[in-house]
Amino acid sequence: MTDLEFLDQAERLLAGVENSCDVLNEGTDADIDNQRVGGMVTLTFPNRSQIVINLQKPLHEVWLAARCGGFHYKFDGANWQDTKGQGEFWQSLSRYASEQSGQDLVFKP
Repeated sequence: MTDLEFLDQAERLLAGVENSCDVLNEGTDADIDNQRVGGMVTLTFPNRSQIVINLQKPLHEVWLAARCGGFHYKFDGANWQDTKGQGEFWQSLSRYASEQSGQDLVFKP
C-alpha cells in the first residue's frame, strides 16, 4: 500500500467514525461528542470516558485507545483488521463504545 492509498483509506475510516457518531446521536440518546484534529478523532461519552482514534502514517496503521487498552489496525484491502488478530475495526469500536457508554452502540462505515 502506498502512502496515498493509506491516507485515502484512513480518511474514509475517520470520516466514517464522525458520520457514525452523528447517526448515533440523532437516533439514540448516546450524546457522543466527537472532535477531530488532523488525523485524530476523540470520542467523549457523557461519563467523560474517551476513545481516541489516530493515524500512524509511517506504519500505515490506525490506532484505537479505549479504556480496555490500545489496538492497532491495518487495512487488508477490504477491512481494517487488528494486527494481533483481535477482530475488525468497526466491530471493535462498537464493542468498546458500548462498554464505555453503557448502551448498545453500533458504528458502521
